[in-house]
Amino acid sequence: MKDSASRRGAVAVVLVGVFASSLDVLIVNIAFPDLERSFPSASLTNLSWVLSAYAITFAALLMPGGRWADQSGRKRAYLTGLALFTVASACCAAAPTLGVLVAARILQGLGAALMMPSSLGLLLALFPSERRGTAIGLWTAVSGSGAALAPPIGGLLVQLDWRWAFLVNIPLGVVAWFVGVRTLPEVRERSRSVPDVLGILVLAATVAAIVAAIVQGPDWGWGGPRVLGLIAVGVLGGVFTVRRAFSHPAPVIEPAILRIRVVALGNLATLLFFAGFGAMISASTLFLTGMWDHSVLRGALEVAPGPVVATVCAVPASLLATRYGVRVVGMFGGAVFAAGGVWWAVVTDGTPDYAASFLPGSVIGGIGVGLMLPCLSTAATLSLPSERFATGTAMNTMCRQVGSALGVAVVAAVLDARPGVSGYHTAFLIMAACGVAGGLALMAIGAERGRIPANGTALSAPATGRTV
Repeated sequence: MKDSASRRGAVAVVLVGVFASSLDVLIVNIAFPDLERSFPSASLTNLSWVLSAYAITFAALLMPGGRWADQSGRKRAYLTGLALFTVASACCAAAPTLGVLVAARILQGLGAALMMPSSLGLLLALFPSERRGTAIGLWTAVSGSGAALAPPIGGLLVQLDWRWAFLVNIPLGVVAWFVGVRTLPEVRERSRSVPDVLGILVLAATVAAIVAAIVQGPDWGWGGPRVLGLIAVGVLGGVFTVRRAFSHPAPVIEPAILRIRVVALGNLATLLFFAGFGAMISASTLFLTGMWDHSVLRGALEVAPGPVVATVCAVPASLLATRYGVRVVGMFGGAVFAAGGVWWAVVTDGTPDYAASFLPGSVIGGIGVGLMLPCLSTAATLSLPSERFATGTAMNTMCRQVGSALGVAVVAAVLDARPGVSGYHTAFLIMAACGVAGGLALMAIGAERGRIPANGTALSAPATGRTV
């Protein structure tokens, strides 16, 4: 970068997009009662698509978006995604009908799927190689806090109107786009190949079917024909994608990436941990508003300490992971996160006592999240050559979205089968089990310690993480 001011501007531009992309996965959940009042003739199933359309589109297009960013340029992909996201936010805020709102949410998901994969690669290019731990800490702190802070931020905004949940994106997006045009560096593959268009379309449909089945399963019924049909599409699409990966010269998912042990286990750990993260966000918010009968705004603010603690811990945790290895710090983080779930399962009951029973579990769980997130991102991306950072980030973010959707769906199923305090305690124990499982997946990486060269490693190399 020409100077430190322009570099700081570029970093801020990237982090704005990361935060907004993560925030909008969950921010509308808190506005659901207001949506019901704005569209009184719509059924609950139709209204649920305001929530689902973004999550499904975002998850389905992450891998194609990441592959395109690596080939065509991460600056181009990021700014295109930011422009789409901002325009779509304006369309959401002005939507006169439910159909327009859902269509705009799909466009938002497309913009986010272009922004998120390119963001980490751009951020790493703005830091010297010896400070990549700090860059990953920033990225994970902002992306994780975006998802976790969605309930309190949404709770505050909907006090004005649900449309403010989208209006707030517009000035940030406009300013970030103009600053980004001037300050972001362009990064792309050295050699560009013809993309596998059919593979991209099938993968997008596969992920969309899987996420749709998970998200809609509680409402449609897990044994219903629509959910079973989506699962069948997901299975068939997965088989096709695997076969395509070994037969096409430029597949959307390169087998060589998944042969890197750190990357494969990092993504597995991400899927497992974020199932627990989704369970935590869903169960804790529902516990406060449903079991303790707190208002939506009060409950949203009461979950805020956990995300704040996670954000504070993420950057120091990334430095610890660089020094001591992702497997050690990640296993400890998973255990601490699990301790937060166990605390809630043992201490909370039907009598409201926020300071003594809920808040400690929130803080403990937040520490665990802050320790775990940088380890997951580091394991899943830094073993890759630099020209594959967007693809690796896309794969890791896709695992986050699928895991979160799975955790939310499991909580919904548990609370439906076991209403009352016992159901919430079960959900908190599921959260804890996922935290331990994610930590164990990182421990399985192995005890080797190695450093990533500045330009990454060859795809064919059995590389380990930056420090594993």
